[in-house]
Amino acid sequence: MKEVTATASTVDEAIQLALSQLGVSKDRVEISVLDEGKKGLFGIFGNKPAVVKATVLPHPVEEAEAFLKKVIEQMGISAHIETTENEKDVQFMIVGEQVARVIGKHGQTLNSLQLLTQLVANRYAKGYIHITVDAENYRVRRQEVLMQLAKKLAEKALKTGKEVKLEPLPAYERKVIHATLATNGKVKTYSVGTEPHRYIIIAPVRTNRQY
Repeated sequence: MKEVTATASTVDEAIQLALSQLGVSKDRVEISVLDEGKKGLFGIFGNKPAVVKATVLPHPVEEAEAFLKKVIEQMGISAHIETTENEKDVQFMIVGEQVARVIGKHGQTLNSLQLLTQLVANRYAKGYIHITVDAENYRVRRQEVLMQLAKKLAEKALKTGKEVKLEPLPAYERKVIHATLATNGKVKTYSVGTEPHRYIIIAPVRTNRQY
C-alpha cells in the first residue's frame, strides 16, 4: 500500500503536497492529520509545520484485475486481460490460446471466476460495480447458441404439445431464454427450482400451468 508523509505550513498545503507526490486525486487517498501545526509569535517565531499522512486506497477495478490475473496464473494458463470500463460496468476479456480451460463446460468455470472477481471489486468499491468476465468473446457466442436453442425447443413444445425442460442454467442465461421467447405468443416460459439447479420450462400456451 503506497503512502507518503508531507509537511507544510498548513494542513491544506500538506495535503496538496502529498497528493502531488502520490500523483492521485483526493478521492483516491485516506488522509490522516498527524500534526495540525501552529503559528508562532507574530507568525514568525516558533512556527510548527502541519504534518499529514496520505495513504492510497485500493482501486476496485485494479484489485479485481490483479485477483483475476493471479487466479489465471495459478491455473497454469498463459493469457492476458483486456479491461474495458464504462462507468459502473467493467468487462475483463481474457485473451490467449488456452482460454478453453478458463471457460469450462458450458462456461461454468468462467461464471465462477466472474462471481469471485465481482466480490473482490465490490469489496473495495464505494458503490456497486457490475463485473463481466469473458474469454475470447465466449459470452456472445453462448448467447447466440441459447437463442437458437430457445427457438428450437419452442418448436418442439408446439409440435409435441408437451412441456420441454431445459438443463439448469445461471440466471443471466435463463434471462436470454425468457427474452428470446417473450414475443412468441404460442409458448410461455417459467423457471423452476432453486439455485444453482434452477431451470426453465417451455410450454405451449394452451396448458393451464402458471408461471
